[in-house]
Amino acid sequence: MFRPGTREPEATMPLSRRALAFVTACAALLPLTLADPAAAAPPTTQAAPTSMASLGDSITRGFNACGWYVDCTARSFSTGDNSAVNSHYLRIRALEPAISGRNHNAARTGAKSADMAGQAGTAVSQGAGYVTLLIGANDACTGSESAMTSTATFRANIDAALNRLRSGLPQARVLVISIPDVHRLWSVGKDSSGARSAWSLFGICQSLLANPTSTSQADTDRRNRVRQRVVDYNTQLAQACTAYGSNCRFDGNAVFRYPFTLNQLSTWDYFHPNSAGQQALASVSYAAGFTW
Repeated sequence: MFRPGTREPEATMPLSRRALAFVTACAALLPLTLADPAAAAPPTTQAAPTSMASLGDSITRGFNACGWYVDCTARSFSTGDNSAVNSHYLRIRALEPAISGRNHNAARTGAKSADMAGQAGTAVSQGAGYVTLLIGANDACTGSESAMTSTATFRANIDAALNRLRSGLPQARVLVISIPDVHRLWSVGKDSSGARSAWSLFGICQSLLANPTSTSQADTDRRNRVRQRVVDYNTQLAQACTAYGSNCRFDGNAVFRYPFTLNQLSTWDYFHPNSAGQQALASVSYAAGFTW
């Protein structure tokens, strides 16, 4: 018996029918929840690739990174084997030694988006398990603004290349890298007499870099339009990668946003990355890519 004014402890109070039904249902579901591997298992880790290929232009060829107007593929941010650059290839090789010697550079100096389908075919023939694609600088950096590749044509070219990769290498992972902000070339180099001389002497990216010291509205507008074309290209790269499927990853404009400096450019042309520039490109693009 309990004294008046006191209450029975809650642990001994009888459950209502509704509460009892709720407890019973929860007890029945609990073992299923604990046993569900999808609910308990950690995310699956991707295996590192055992072969790779790089598609692109002179940047991916490491042009001017080790000598006067020559390709320096050993210093390529993607497939190079120079330890100072620490390319994608070397970073992956540290995880998966089986990739050793299977780093194919299919890029070509002077290439544009129209050349990517052919390079993709080369990567397919090489059986690459991982492919990097960096292209578009030469589509925007032309002899004149009117010669730039249209955005629609650029997208069609990228789709053709990615379709070839998807059909020929359905299991391969593809990293699509954003085009660097070429307008920054003008920004960091316009006050350098060496840069201005190289741009003029070699006719480099005149769509953007013509009249580099001019502050006229016409030249300012022209530079902004070239930059916008690169922004538009990058938008198409992102959308094309999304359409490709889960095996494609876009870098989220990480390379486009990277604030490169004049001392990361070759002093022979003030356009291509030198070894330090290739190292920065490797670091930024790899971090924005796949997790092995």
